[in-house]
Amino acid sequence: MLNRIDRVMITAHDAAAVANRWVELLDARIDRRDRVSVLGADRIVISVGNSEVEILQPVAPGPVSRHLAAGGGAFAAGFSTRNIHIARRRFAEAGIVPTQIGQQFFVDAGRLGIPGLNIVVSADAERPRVGLMTTLYEVTHLTTDPTGTCAALARLFALDQRNFVPIRSEQFGYDGTLTLFDPQQLHRIETIDPFDRTKTMGRYFDRFGPSLYMCYGETDRLPELRERLKQLAPRDWTGSDADDNGLFVHPRALGGVMLGVSRVSYAWTWSGYPARVTPA
Repeated sequence: MLNRIDRVMITAHDAAAVANRWVELLDARIDRRDRVSVLGADRIVISVGNSEVEILQPVAPGPVSRHLAAGGGAFAAGFSTRNIHIARRRFAEAGIVPTQIGQQFFVDAGRLGIPGLNIVVSADAERPRVGLMTTLYEVTHLTTDPTGTCAALARLFALDQRNFVPIRSEQFGYDGTLTLFDPQQLHRIETIDPFDRTKTMGRYFDRFGPSLYMCYGETDRLPELRERLKQLAPRDWTGSDADDNGLFVHPRALGGVMLGVSRVSYAWTWSGYPARVTPA
């Protein structure tokens, strides 16, 4: 039922400044502005590759203002579906009443029953690529119960858990699952337990608890992105000229959300199908 990760929502004190930074660093494009009264926020929507990022700035008390007061950054993972009416009906059958936002619907972690995971569901749409990125394909969810999260996502969205891929990193100190929506595509929630609390991710979890941590995307223009970061955000990224496979853009550069970037196809290295990786 889920087609892809098509967006991420983030909260910010100054949505315009954050949007301009995405434009500056990633050659993203500001597409539209509106007010989302049910969330108590003004919204700027930008195109990043063929995905979107929604930047929310509070204008009234509500979930956005509370999230920002608690630290801000990644607020909701965005899924697209080819039939949003079926998705809405499945939620109704599960006793969950979503919040309608125009043609989208939003479900907070409390109603979803998955601590730390807010979601927004949109109708799937073909979009032309914009800028240096090709697409977003992952949002990372931190939890002490990846198994329970996987089961809940599979139940709510009719996902086949046989397509899910276990993942573990001693380097970053986490263990969990990639909930691939379709085994032919990278799109998924990475739901993981940051077991090593001495690492950056573990320290983040100790501070914020179950939460969204970062997002990941692909590019076929990694050297160009790297050079732009060197010039415009020299202290706000991690990578090297010797690594043509990926880099990280730090939260300080993008309004409180970490962005991992891998070259096209390289994420299959750790996503269950390493034979799909094409040479650099």
